[in-house]
Formats: sequence, structure tokens, C-alpha cells
Amino acid sequence: MSIGEPFTDLDIKKEPSGFYKGNSLPIALISKGIMVALVLWAIIWPSEANNTLGAWNSALLGKFNGFYIVATGAFLFFLLIVAIIPSTGKKLMGKEGVKPEFSNFSWFSMMFGAGLGVGLMVFATAEPLTHWSLNPQILMGEAEPNSAEAVASSYRITFLHYGFHAWAIYVVTGLCLAYFAYTREMPLTIRSALTPLLGRFANGFIGHIVDVLGVVATILGVSVTIGFGIAQFVNGVYAITGMQWMMDLTGEVPKPDEVGLIAALIIIMGMSIISAVSGVGRGVKYLSNLNLVLSLILLLTFVIFGSFFFAMNTYVTAFIDYIAHIFQLSFIAQGTQSVAEFTAALPEAAKPFAADLYGGTQSAWGSFDGFKSGLTDGAAALPDDVLMSAYAAGLDGRLFSWQSGWTTFYWAWWIAFSPFVGLFLARISKGRSVREFIVGCLIAPALVCFAWMTILGATSIDLELSGIAKGSIIAATNEAKLFETLKYMLDGAFLNIIIVMCVVLVMTFLVTSADSGILVMNTIMSGGEQETGIKHRIIWGVLLTLVIGTLLVAGGGGLDAIKNAMIIGALPFTVVMVLMCVSLAKAMYRDGIRDKQ
Repeated sequence: MSIGEPFTDLDIKKEPSGFYKGNSLPIALISKGIMVALVLWAIIWPSEANNTLGAWNSALLGKFNGFYIVATGAFLFFLLIVAIIPSTGKKLMGKEGVKPEFSNFSWFSMMFGAGLGVGLMVFATAEPLTHWSLNPQILMGEAEPNSAEAVASSYRITFLHYGFHAWAIYVVTGLCLAYFAYTREMPLTIRSALTPLLGRFANGFIGHIVDVLGVVATILGVSVTIGFGIAQFVNGVYAITGMQWMMDLTGEVPKPDEVGLIAALIIIMGMSIISAVSGVGRGVKYLSNLNLVLSLILLLTFVIFGSFFFAMNTYVTAFIDYIAHIFQLSFIAQGTQSVAEFTAALPEAAKPFAADLYGGTQSAWGSFDGFKSGLTDGAAALPDDVLMSAYAAGLDGRLFSWQSGWTTFYWAWWIAFSPFVGLFLARISKGRSVREFIVGCLIAPALVCFAWMTILGATSIDLELSGIAKGSIIAATNEAKLFETLKYMLDGAFLNIIIVMCVVLVMTFLVTSADSGILVMNTIMSGGEQETGIKHRIIWGVLLTLVIGTLLVAGGGGLDAIKNAMIIGALPFTVVMVLMCVSLAKAMYRDGIRDKQ
């Protein structure tokens, strides 16, 4: 069987002169136009923007929750198959004899910092503690909230969100981009990975749209990361200085206000732009190495002063539990529960009041007492046993609410982040084999994430289980849980030193994520060039700052508007990623035949 040469004549037209010299004008104008429109919408009509994004997000999740879940599970198993098959796993991403540009330490540092740095700082304690209070097993009555029995199910979900599935999303994009860029010597841009499917159409408008989807997803994914990170940064500064002007102190627990968030955003993004201007070889590399060193110091602090033995026992049992349920976690998607389905599950006495009972049974974050207290008129007069049966009838709705609010949000976040992280991983991985890339970027970082989550998070749980924290860690905001945990572990000058180090670590993780994102957006806009103009790095940095700032204001200082925009923006790129897997499989199969000709 004879197969001709693959299509590699990708011609992305670039401006020969002027302001956009060396850049693709359609990609630049369309992507910037979309972001400017979003910024203006959020500035002029903030309330409408927030409400509309929320409504779109709810409608989207109702229809595409299963697509997000199944696609992510498929990405993981696709990569494992590619790595295991000898003919595909041994392929070198580059011409024969090419050597990796970075040492293993710098390579791992950069992928770790860009991939999950900020998320690990915010959610290392928040994620296990939150799931310890509520997860699907607790919803189904298989474990009591905040009990020793709930620890295993808490970490099953934590490992799901920060383990092999999360990194598989990044690695799928990175592998596809690196394979076509280095094996076939094509531009390092999104459309290159679809050339086996698009052919010459990749040179035209369809190719431009694919790249624009990558830019938009990157901006929204980085925006969510920066949003979470600056909230934790403000909490840390408040813990050190006690400055109240940056905090909202009117609620039960302090939380950052709009003034504090915007001030932190300006500081972080200003540093990010400076770092992005210096390029990957200097700013990003040095900051990434600093991130890893400070992370190891923080981890060692928890090993020495935290609940290390409890954490290690949790690590082993949770990892076994995660692997045992990996197929279930990968492919079982919850669907919405309609009023008709809910009514059919009700006892006869409750069916006349189905419309009144329905809403209160669908939220995973409610409770039976809250459901009961919200009823009026005839529904409120129903006996307790009938109301309990009615609440149980809404279980499917609550499971969907939980999955779409947690797992699907994470998959959309990682997918939106994947053009940035994937392209960045490809940028730093030339000269490595496909198997080395998959193992190094999927297996190794996930195992480190598991250790990080158990050593930090299990310490928080142990402090609550033993009664030492007395519920204060649980009560703190997600962004403040790490600092609250440290207060019960350490004291005196050492506590202050570690908190300062954590704030610096959050800051450097944020700067690394933002400046890497700026560099990636410019790479896509320039048609795959790895060295881009300084002025456009500055412009994208300013535009990214405006997107985050205006969506924060639209959300009233919260992250809802940013998160909703991100989930919406991630859906088209999820489709692109599925097509990239098909494209890579086709390319590897046909390249294997060519090698034998």
C-alpha cells in the first residue's frame, strides 16, 4: 500500500509591514474584536452581562455536560494507547539527532508552573475539605459529611480533578501541536494539528477560526486562573499586614473586595507583562525554577509540621480508590432531571405539589432542612415522611448539579487552559519522544499533584477531625483555607515567614501563568513564530488585564462572570480537541505506513 506525502504546505499569510508586521491580520483582528466586545459589554452593562452569561452557562451545561465528561475520559485513554503502542510511543518530536532545549529540571519546572501552579495553591486545602463536606457519595447517603468515612470519597474526587484526566487535556493539545510542528516542521499553531483533516482549507478562513478559538479559550482560561489566584494573593497580604481596605469584612468571614482584587490584578499583570517581554528563555524559565523551589519548601514544611503519616496513608488508599473507579469517573455523566421525571418519582401525596417541590430538590448545595423551610402553602403542610421522599426523588438533579458545578467546570477550565498550556508544553519539548512527552507531562505531574493535595489537604482534614481547628478551616473561604491551616500548624516568626513565602509563591505562579499565556497568544497570532514582537506582548497583557478586571466588576467582585464566560468559550475548543485526536491518529497511522515503504 503506497501513501503519498502528507500535506504540510501551511501558508498563514502575515502582514509584510506596518503595526501588524509578521502577524496574521484576520487572527489578530477577530480575536481582539471578540475580547474588546466582551470588555465593553461588561463595562457598559455589567449586570446584564453577568445575568446573560449565567443563563447561557446553565443552558449549555444542560445540553453538553455529558460531552465534556466523555470527551475528557476519551482524551486520557487515547494518550495511554498512543504511549503503549511501540511504533507511536518511540517517535521523536523533531528530526533525528535533535536534543532537548531544556534540562529535565527546567522542563518539569515550567510545565508544573504553567499547568497547575495557581490551582494547587488555591485548592490544595480547599478541594479536599470541600468534598469532605459534600460529594456524590455523600449525596447518595454512602458517607456522612465531615467524617472519617468521607475522606476516601473526598480524595477520589480530588484526584479526579487534579490527576491524570486534568493533565491528559493539556497533553492532548501539546502532543498534537508538537508532533506536527517538529515531526512535520509545520508552524507551532493550532491549525497545524488539523491539517490531516482540513488539508488546504487550513490556509483559509477555517484555519483562522480554529486559531481564534484557541486564542479566545486561552484568554478565558487564564482569566479564571488569575481570578482565583489574585483572590488568594489578597487573602495572603491581608494575613500578613492586616490592611482592611482590600477586604470585605461585612460577612461571616473576610473576603477580598473589588478594590483589593483590582489593585492585586494591576500589580500581577504589570509584572507578567515585564516577564513576557523578556521571553521564555529568561523570565519564564527563572520564575518557573523559583516556583518549584518554593513549592518544595512549602511541601517540606507540611511534611515536618503537618499530619504527614495520616497524609501518606490517605495517599495510598485514595490512589487505589481512584484507579479502581477510573472508568466510572471517566465516562458516567449525569443528566438534568426534568419536572416530569421528578414528578414520576414522587409519592402520590406529593404529586399535586410537584412544581412547588421541584426547585428546592435540585441544588446539590442545599439540605433537607433548607428545602423544607422554603416551602409554602399546601406543600409546606405535607408530612415529613412525604417531604423526605420528595427530597430523595430529586437525587438525580442534585447529582447533575454537583457534577456540572465541579467536574464539568474543571474540565472546561482545563480545556480553556489547554491551548496555552499545550502550546507551551510543545514549545519546551522539542527533541523528546512521544512516550517521554506523555509520561513526563501526564504521569509524573499527576503523581506530584496527588502528593501535594494529600500532604496539604489531609493536614487540614486531620486538624478538623481531631477538633483542633474547630470548624474554622471549613468556614474560611477557599482562597483563605491554606492560610487558616498554617495558623494551626505554626506560630510566631516562622508562621509569618511561611505565609510571606506562600504569598510570593502565589505571585510567581500568577506571573508565570499570565506571561506564558501572553507569549502563547502572540505565537498563535504570528502564525506559530516562537519569537514575537514586544509591543504585541504588551497589548495582549493589557487586554487580558481589562478582560479579567471588567468581568470581576460585572460579577460584583466574584468570579461567577469569569467562570461562566470560560465554560461557554471552552465548548468550541473541546470540539477542536476531539478533531485533533482524530487528526493525530490518522497522521501517526499513515506515517507508520510511509516509514515501511
